[in-house]
Amino acid sequence: MKDDKHVKRYEDLRSARFFAADDFRSFGHRSRAMQMGLSHEDWDGKPIIGIINTWSEAQPCHMHFKDRVEWVKRGILQAGGMPMELPVHSHSEQFLKPTSMLYRNMGAMEVEETLRAHPVDGAVLMGGCDKSTPALVMGALSWGFPFIYLPAGPMLRGNYAGKILGSGTDAFKYWDEKRAGTITDEEWKGIEGGIARSDGHCMTMGTASTMTAIAEGFGLCLPGASSIPANDVNHKRMSAACGRRAVEMVWEDLTPDKIVTKTAAENATTVAMATGCSTNAVIHLIAMARRAGIDWTLADFDRLSREVPVLANVRPSGKEYLMEDFFYAGGLCALMKELGDKLDLTAMTVTGQPMAVSLEGAENYNPDVIRPLSNPVYKEGSLALLKGNLAPDGAVIKPAACDPRFHKHSGPAIVADSYPELKKIIDDPDYPMTPDHVLILRNAGPQGGPGMPEWGMIPMPKALLKDGHRDMVRLSDARMSGTSFGACILHTAPEAYIGGPLALVQNGDIIELDVPNRTLHVKISDEEMAERKAAWTPPEPRYERGYGWMFTQHIEQADKGCDFDFLKTEFGKPVDEPVIF
Repeated sequence: MKDDKHVKRYEDLRSARFFAADDFRSFGHRSRAMQMGLSHEDWDGKPIIGIINTWSEAQPCHMHFKDRVEWVKRGILQAGGMPMELPVHSHSEQFLKPTSMLYRNMGAMEVEETLRAHPVDGAVLMGGCDKSTPALVMGALSWGFPFIYLPAGPMLRGNYAGKILGSGTDAFKYWDEKRAGTITDEEWKGIEGGIARSDGHCMTMGTASTMTAIAEGFGLCLPGASSIPANDVNHKRMSAACGRRAVEMVWEDLTPDKIVTKTAAENATTVAMATGCSTNAVIHLIAMARRAGIDWTLADFDRLSREVPVLANVRPSGKEYLMEDFFYAGGLCALMKELGDKLDLTAMTVTGQPMAVSLEGAENYNPDVIRPLSNPVYKEGSLALLKGNLAPDGAVIKPAACDPRFHKHSGPAIVADSYPELKKIIDDPDYPMTPDHVLILRNAGPQGGPGMPEWGMIPMPKALLKDGHRDMVRLSDARMSGTSFGACILHTAPEAYIGGPLALVQNGDIIELDVPNRTLHVKISDEEMAERKAAWTPPEPRYERGYGWMFTQHIEQADKGCDFDFLKTEFGKPVDEPVIF
């Protein structure tokens, strides 16, 4: 129940409209709750907390959620609330085709409508795998009532033959070695069986670890929650604590608009840059901020990328460590403390207190894993945002995770219009190319993919692998896995499928990349570009019905966060409450 610091009364709660009234409709709600074995003691005078659970048998990153939801319920009951588990889409990065990104917005809609339609006063969001974090947060932000985010946590280190393996990053690395003939099929099978050996999401600083860190940077997690490995017993205690805190947030009326502010977006982006974040952070963070009515753009990312160095020595931007090491070194709270005045510690968090309080007592136990500002992994932030006649609305590269010699590069284009066409090029050991060529994949953006799949880390061509080359400039309108590395230019906007300049590039055109000056050009005249545009023919739509058709009609481009245009904050207000007849 509430105490003096709480501002809500029971009769003010959303759930009271369903259960408290002496009318026929509330009789129906109560009698059906009793059908499930509940009684008046379960809901009378108590807030109901929805637990949005993304567990499924197609989601290996969240397999422990079947257990963790019981710990969340325990916490809710301890704090005097009533738990209500509400399962939603699991966003399995591994098994969902053509790409989980196609369904991020559908998941956000499902979360928003599930919370809006049920008799819940607050929520605990259970996620972790790449798209689950933005989907859950975007939906809950649009709902607008108190919520807290529970991160799944990274898995334990991979292991094979005495070598520590990082999920994703080492898969890409050893796949190139297998294609180059330097490891055997037996060794490859050993890597396959050892690279992902526990519950939890990728233990590199891929998209999953990036997005949970961003959620904590926004102030939406309990302090340090995003760093706890999935199989650490502290994860159970944190899950229960999320349940307790969600009940308190309802009584305090601590709604997300008091937490997710422009200051919070600044902090979240700063944290992302310091972690050596995934390139996907750009799309998701912009979309999350825009759901909160914050105008956050590529320019904000680029500004902070020049000011905030990479401090987390975690693969793939770092060379040595994984998320388990990061946790032992002090986790995200230690990294945030190292950032000092680069963060605004007055920002409110789900604790009900400013971020400064969350970082009290935080300590860096290993300054090689979490570097101080005086000794960064990389002197600028993780990402660089590029613009030019090839990307008028922007593109992104991760300079910390590629060969520095490609930071300034000029070379002739080799163009593939589809992934099957690309595969023929990269699998041909005699394809005529040099490491100076720029390998281009187009028609893989939000509409062209469809759904902007993670095809942007184009595998190194066999023609170059056999000569010992392990990096080259690769360019696309696709995304890449956050665990990826290499000189990959991504998210080129507008995408080729809708007639962006990438659609007009021809084999042999000279591509010019300049990371320090943030430019990306194709060396042809404006007149030549206009002639090619006039001759370009739009492709047929990918979908003619259903969700895919709706996606095609309403998806925004990468620089806008790939949200649906009709879900923007400025589009209009949602219904405040469900109609109760």
